[in-house]
Amino acid sequence: MERFKSKSRRLRDSQTSAEAKLWQALRNRQLARWKFRRQHPIDRYVVDFVTLDGKLIIEVDGVTHSTPSELDRDKRRTEVLEACGFLIVRVSNTDVYENLEGVLELIATSLRFE
Repeated sequence: MERFKSKSRRLRDSQTSAEAKLWQALRNRQLARWKFRRQHPIDRYVVDFVTLDGKLIIEVDGVTHSTPSELDRDKRRTEVLEACGFLIVRVSNTDVYENLEGVLELIATSLRFE
C-alpha cells in the first residue's frame, strides 16, 4: 500500500495542465456537494480523480491513450475499476481545455444517476 501512496504523491506533483485545470473546478466540493480526490489509489491503479461517495472515477486522457495497446490497457483497467463498483468517465485533455463546462456537466449528470 505504501508503494501506491508514494506513486500517488509523485503523480500529484507532476499532474498535467489539463488535470490541474479540472482539479481547480472539482476541489473543495465546488461541484455540488461532491468531495473529489486526485491521484487516488484504487485496487492496483491510481486514478486521476474520484469521488468515493459517488462511486465515480474521472480519467483525463491525452494523446497517448489512442494507440491500440493503450486502448487495450485502458479497457482492462476500466474492467477492474468497474468490478470495484465505480463508474468510469473518460474525458480528453482537449475537452478539458476547450469545453470545461461541458466536462463538468457530464460529471454532474453521471453523479445524478448513481
